[in-house]
Amino acid sequence: MSPEKLQTLEDIQKKLLWLACWTVHNANHLREKDDVKVGGHQASCASMTAIMTALYFHVLRPEDRVAVKPHASPVFHAIQYLAGNQTQEKLENFRGYGGAQSYPSRTKDIDDVDFSTGSVGLGVAITAFSSLVQDYIAARKWENAPDLGRMIALVGDAELDEGNIYECLQEGWKHNLRNCWWIIDYNRQSLDGVVREGLWERIEAIFGAFGWDVVRLKYGTLQKAAFEEPGGEALREWIDTCPNQLYSALTYQGGAAWRKRLMDDIGDQGDVTALLERRSDQDLSDLMNNLGGHCLHSLIEAFDAVDHDRPVCFLAYTIKGWGTPLAGHKDNHAGLMNKAQMAEFQKTMGVPEGEEWAPYSGLKDAQAAQDLVAKTPFFAKGTRRFESVPLPLPDLVWLDDAELSTQAGFGKILDQLARSDHALSDRIVTTSPDVTVSTNLGSWVNRRGLFAREAQADTFREENIPSTQKWSFGEDGQHFELGIAEMNLFLMLGAAGLSHSLFGERLIPIGTVYDPFVARGLDALNYACYQDARFIIAGTPSGITLAPEGGAHQSIGSQLIGISQDGLTSFEPAYLDELSVIMNWSFDYLQRDGEGDPDERTWLRDETGGAVYLRLTTRPIEQPHNRRDDADFHRGVIDGAYWWRPPSPNTELVIAYQGCVAPEVIEAAGRIGTDRRDIAVLAVTSSDRLQAGWFAAQRARRRGQADANCHVDRLMASVPSHAAIVTVTDGHPATLGWLGGVAGHKSIPLGVEHFGQTGTVADLYRHFGIDADAIVTAAQNLLPGRSIHGMGEAV
Repeated sequence: MSPEKLQTLEDIQKKLLWLACWTVHNANHLREKDDVKVGGHQASCASMTAIMTALYFHVLRPEDRVAVKPHASPVFHAIQYLAGNQTQEKLENFRGYGGAQSYPSRTKDIDDVDFSTGSVGLGVAITAFSSLVQDYIAARKWENAPDLGRMIALVGDAELDEGNIYECLQEGWKHNLRNCWWIIDYNRQSLDGVVREGLWERIEAIFGAFGWDVVRLKYGTLQKAAFEEPGGEALREWIDTCPNQLYSALTYQGGAAWRKRLMDDIGDQGDVTALLERRSDQDLSDLMNNLGGHCLHSLIEAFDAVDHDRPVCFLAYTIKGWGTPLAGHKDNHAGLMNKAQMAEFQKTMGVPEGEEWAPYSGLKDAQAAQDLVAKTPFFAKGTRRFESVPLPLPDLVWLDDAELSTQAGFGKILDQLARSDHALSDRIVTTSPDVTVSTNLGSWVNRRGLFAREAQADTFREENIPSTQKWSFGEDGQHFELGIAEMNLFLMLGAAGLSHSLFGERLIPIGTVYDPFVARGLDALNYACYQDARFIIAGTPSGITLAPEGGAHQSIGSQLIGISQDGLTSFEPAYLDELSVIMNWSFDYLQRDGEGDPDERTWLRDETGGAVYLRLTTRPIEQPHNRRDDADFHRGVIDGAYWWRPPSPNTELVIAYQGCVAPEVIEAAGRIGTDRRDIAVLAVTSSDRLQAGWFAAQRARRRGQADANCHVDRLMASVPSHAAIVTVTDGHPATLGWLGGVAGHKSIPLGVEHFGQTGTVADLYRHFGIDADAIVTAAQNLLPGRSIHGMGEAV
């Protein structure tokens, strides 16, 4: 690299540090705010500035993708500002309503964010799974198959405490990960203190064990030159053995403190003393702060030296708060320069008053910096979001089984799609955390195979050993078999669910997991939804209906996760025809990308699309005798509910249910109907969609749209005011317990609130009070006065 370009990059680095610190300062000290601290992370920005300068303005190409350390977001926004992808207005409103986000966000920032970050660790790990997805797409040689880029994570050293990072490392090793860089900001400070001594050795050992190349960037060019001087080896040895806390403290204290300590420890040697005396206090401070992670020359040299596609971990030594008055102080994570410090910092940075937001003011050669940014390859083609044409939908797959579970039906629908040559079938990619067979993906995998960049033989098949699993590995496989780590499952779904935007080729990702263990991956599920990743997750088997497995494998609150998780639409069908309609609709819903105007029939924002959660069960139940294929049925299933038995003006009781308790409800309705008139039954397929529409319609009414009525409003409007409601589900009673509040009906919610136990389905339904007897008893409590058939005296 020419000295001129290096000088220009140093100018840009200086400008980025200024803009990042000024953005945080403006948000906290200058603009109007309320009583809550705005925050920002000036010190965390400072430790990353050189690394990000080297990457964005020298190393990266448009096909590369970067997950930025959350606390370095002001540096990222500053980079995008110089590139023309961010506005001064949004920087001025950093962490304010409508401003640049606290942490880079694909969905809420206007600049070119590849991966949202914020929940630490997840932004790191998703780069590995995105690399696997990139390999998957590249192997298919589709029309828009991407040029292979590097998936890069900028990692805070304290993030390495997150367990999901190590789960990811093992999965990457299994799948022969490549084209992945993780650059660790090794500033040796965390939120509350200083990291343990010797962490670097553990980092290098762990990454090396999983097949990563590890590049240690400890010394900058000033330090390397000093080491060549007489006495330099002693200085190097002192640096290598200096405790992290002491190095940080001396950095904060400055050149005089460095001189005293070095003289006390090693300065009695003539060569070392001379080495120190040749430098002023400021020069000595600059030398000791010149770690590899702050030296553009060292960083670029290391990055440019990588000439292979093996995964690489760069361990970049840095100083938290480098170049600012906060440098090295153990409390600097959330620390902010005060106004006096900022004024002095502004002078040091050479930024004229009144030109704080000017992109290139105060630089030695502003034109050279502007020209370099304009010619930087990474920004040459503008923002790097792709679009993908929606895939046509296959014909709806109907199943003719007289009795079957929804879990088995899910597997059979996928098997039928696997047999077809439909374009959408070729875009389905499935994945599961070592529960592929037990969640009924086995038939799909038998037909479509497992993905691997290198073919792997099925030894059992070659040895003529009978097995139901005919699994072959190769580049044409359409299933990723993961280990037992639900965080990895949702990170894989998140990465695959962004393929249309990251790589220009759409996938239809489908994952399966035991329903109670959705909660084990909830942080990664939320992270995937926050990025607007598109996928289907089937939680199965679910509820206490998985009776013999006991409480550890039975889910209670997963329905509430489906209701509350933004970006995720949840369904819990009871019957196969409902499941067929939902899956076909879901294939379309995953691909939508509308503006978000609500459908004034349901008040749901369906045109925006999203991910889908199917809560399924292992319990086989008898299916309706006639296929229900009319438009009203389809609409009701998708909108969230339909009348299995509609109400009349004389209806006294409504039984509303969701999921596989349908047989108990039908039995109870028949028994109650012998003594009571017109028992109505409401089949709920999605409490999530019913409730979301209800909330949205209420908001619309508060805003003056008096005629805003949603699906559940219309359903409950047909129920007489004197009627009562019993709700029942194999899950938390709050799932449906809100239905009585829609039109003011008296109600009793039945469900499961405690950990289950082993037994038969009948045992557990009776124990938890969701069997037919319990439904009849609940009805009798709501409608006292005379006994209901088969239940003895009235309560």
